[in-house]
Amino acid sequence: MSNRQISAIQRGILIAGVALLTLAVAPPARAALGGDVSTIQADQIHMQGTRRIIPANSYTVHEIQAATGMLREYISPQGIVFALAWHGPWLPDMRQILGSYFEPYSQAAGSHHSARLGRRPVMVEQPGLVIQSGGHLRSFAGKAYIPDMLPTGVRAEDIQ
Repeated sequence: MSNRQISAIQRGILIAGVALLTLAVAPPARAALGGDVSTIQADQIHMQGTRRIIPANSYTVHEIQAATGMLREYISPQGIVFALAWHGPWLPDMRQILGSYFEPYSQAAGSHHSARLGRRPVMVEQPGLVIQSGGHLRSFAGKAYIPDMLPTGVRAEDIQ
């Protein structure tokens, strides 16, 4: 091997190493409950779906439709995801869409499972968080919202 070939191999290894390090260090950009609107495109890519934006009086809905289901992300005038709604044949990636609110959901789902409640819905009702999720194979639906972040005039029933 010539010095030129070795140098090209070393450059390739260096570039691959820097790319891997960047992926390992940088947190994934995802929209999540309580997160920023600017990352919704990452959800669309993750779900491999199409997105449409639906304006409402005091908020905007970003609806992502994919083979795995539909996800609606409700965005406040300040650009914050204050609510989510989903339905489809499978649950969405709950860790992704709930973000920092995943732990209360996980605990509630775990207690339902350990209590052998079968297909009962998972309900989390805390002062700063409401999550309702249920269904069965090929038919799941739910919603999650932050009550204190609901824009003026928006009711929990409006999140569908």
